[in-house]
Amino acid sequence: MRSRTSHRRTPRTTQRRAAAVALAGVAALIATAVQSGAATAAPGTTPRAASAAASASESVTLTPAQRAALMRQADSVKAETAKDLGLGAKEKLVVRDVLKDRDGTVHVRYERTYDGLPVLGGDLVVQGDTAGEADKVVKATRAAVKPATTAATVPAAKAEQQALSAAKAEKAEKADVDRAPRKVIWAADGRPVVAYETVVGGLQHDGTPQELHVVTDATTGEKLYEWQAVQNGTGHTVYSGTVDLTTTQSGSSYNLTDGARGGHRTYNLNRGTSGTGTLFSGSDDVWGNGSPSNAESAGADAHYGAALTWDYYKNVHGRSGIRGDGVGAYSRVHYGNNYVNAFWSDSCFCMTYGDGSGNANPLTSIDVAAHEMSHGLTSSTAGLIYSGESGGLNEATSDIFGATVEFYANNSSDVGDYLIGEEIDINGDGTPLRYMDEPSKDGRSKDSWYSGIGSIDVHYSSGVANHFFYLLSEGSGTKTINGVTYDSPTSDGLPVTGIGRDKAEKIWFRALTTKFTSTTNYAAARTGTLAATGELYGTDGAEYKAVQDAWAAVNVGARSGGPGGGGTSFESSADVAIPDAGAAVTSPITVTGRTGNAPANLQVSVDIVHTWSGDLVVDLVAPDGTSYRLRNRTGGSADDINETYTVNASSESANGTWQLRVQDVARYDTGYINGWSLTFP
Repeated sequence: MRSRTSHRRTPRTTQRRAAAVALAGVAALIATAVQSGAATAAPGTTPRAASAAASASESVTLTPAQRAALMRQADSVKAETAKDLGLGAKEKLVVRDVLKDRDGTVHVRYERTYDGLPVLGGDLVVQGDTAGEADKVVKATRAAVKPATTAATVPAAKAEQQALSAAKAEKAEKADVDRAPRKVIWAADGRPVVAYETVVGGLQHDGTPQELHVVTDATTGEKLYEWQAVQNGTGHTVYSGTVDLTTTQSGSSYNLTDGARGGHRTYNLNRGTSGTGTLFSGSDDVWGNGSPSNAESAGADAHYGAALTWDYYKNVHGRSGIRGDGVGAYSRVHYGNNYVNAFWSDSCFCMTYGDGSGNANPLTSIDVAAHEMSHGLTSSTAGLIYSGESGGLNEATSDIFGATVEFYANNSSDVGDYLIGEEIDINGDGTPLRYMDEPSKDGRSKDSWYSGIGSIDVHYSSGVANHFFYLLSEGSGTKTINGVTYDSPTSDGLPVTGIGRDKAEKIWFRALTTKFTSTTNYAAARTGTLAATGELYGTDGAEYKAVQDAWAAVNVGARSGGPGGGGTSFESSADVAIPDAGAAVTSPITVTGRTGNAPANLQVSVDIVHTWSGDLVVDLVAPDGTSYRLRNRTGGSADDINETYTVNASSESANGTWQLRVQDVARYDTGYINGWSLTFP
């Protein structure tokens, strides 16, 4: 059979080190750029022009062959890389992903094994001049992977039963073990232990396919963690007008196969809930009529949204396919009956869309397609566990890129906005499902971080990062964009000046792909986005300050100028491991350019990741050796320290090397200094 690519009209359906930069403790990567390859234009849009002064730290577009070659190179030296990282003899690395910057810097993401067992929460990213060279490293866990034993004393059947019980507690339907318990090392939330990971299939309470992962301690039988791997989100049915679709002709018929974008295909499930369905095909090259009653209309929308998302990641971020391997995911529409949702599944590498209430509103708009495909991007890169704060960041990443793809599309029938689900009218009153400028307006999402936010649904804890991204892009206060009026508040009542969406999306993408890991929480996301900003734009400019201020405005970390605005900050983002019940460790910051003594209201912002904060004694040490106690074993069993302290340091010379000193004075729990800063108001 003969095959060719066809562009078809549908009626109303739907890119090394050269210098250090000024802020203490943070290094930026600045060098000359390498030209990246051209990409195909999104259907019905004009590709965004590349920046004339693209940062040396932006990713370049790798062809599948180039990416595969870098992965082979990293794989060939992984034993040496493991040794350079100080991993134990029983630990091995498995190459998972690779990115390359314009200046030649290579970022390799690894999974880890211990004595042949997968280490969940053991992933890491190394950065160097060549694939596998570890000049810098970001780890999901700082705890040494040295479990007391790899022998299981609890029968696998007990783990299986526990997993089934967890599914039934969530009112799952047809729950059954999809993958039998496998022995792993669980390292994602504390001291690494041998465990079982069991996967339960069936359907969630709302009809979404279930892929529930339950982790059980293999020595005690205690349930350690659970999360859903099927990641869902709700969109709207604003059709995109008459658009070009890339399809394929085979013989005398046409089908929804996009040969220009990794072979993406769009299938009709025809109300089914399993399998692939039927590939959309027909004798003509016209799809749908704009009515939900026409099965092709939703197929055309999904196909168009997938193409836009592919082009966005390639043209804006230099990524060929969401896995970076040039292979397209596929889409399934008309899932189930009255199914009011859409979801991403790693197991099928696909996006799936329901038809909404009464099967009248297919959830196949641009931002929904981008949202779901972006879950695939997150899975292929940071792997943010879909639970707790990492789950909120996972969901927010999909909202963020859902919005940026919508803006990128520049489609007059579905203009870009910072509203999620604004057209589906799920609430019945014309209001959107989620608001990025003020998440709490939906009645459930959170505007700002608080200590218990990891315990709520990820679709609502995502509000913190959504709000951060809006503020970073557009700033606080009232403004109208594409006809939509926003009025974004801040948790501290102080204004934020945005840097524009083009820069904000670059920062988030770089942080996701090179700084975030499976266990990243909001404090670590702040550290990661600051590091990404420093690499892209430097640490002494408006962009770096805006990232600090936008995070502070959602109650994560301190402002660039301290609580009252203005002033000067000095920051360290270097990770320092805290030995369990060991000697005190220090992290230095060198202050220069100040006159006279430090102020009476010196702001000390501390970001420590630890599984039992009550074990810690924390001091600020002045250049002359004088120490100021910040924290003395308070906090009990609570995780982490993310707090700003005010210190009267007026007797101390401002200039010199200040140190944050931390000691773990009790056994068992572990952690590390994630970063800290000094702000002189």
